[in-house]
Amino acid sequence: MEARRDVFQAIADPTRRAIIGMIAKEPVNVNTIAEQFEVSRQAVSLHLKILSECGLLNIKQSGRERLCEAKLEKLNEVHEWVEQYHKLWKGRLNALKQFVEQEEIQAKHMNSDKKEY
Repeated sequence: MEARRDVFQAIADPTRRAIIGMIAKEPVNVNTIAEQFEVSRQAVSLHLKILSECGLLNIKQSGRERLCEAKLEKLNEVHEWVEQYHKLWKGRLNALKQFVEQEEIQAKHMNSDKKEY
């Protein structure tokens, strides 16, 4: 039994990310995609199969051509996962910034108190 593929598997590979980038704006012919990479056509076909299984592209037959069309909605899963950590780190960095600013205010206050003596 084959393991279910997910969108994280799809974007884990730089070639697949490049393919997503190629087809994001408009459908692209399979041959055109294959010509862009220095790997075998069979390797590109495997990448396309994985992207299809992950729900990130459809391959449509259009006459003699096979066109790859992006389905980028699935990337929302990645965005939501990354966003939780973005919020976490943004909160931590803001807290650090506030701490540093408080330290600077206290240091200025202490220095001005010393000058009065």
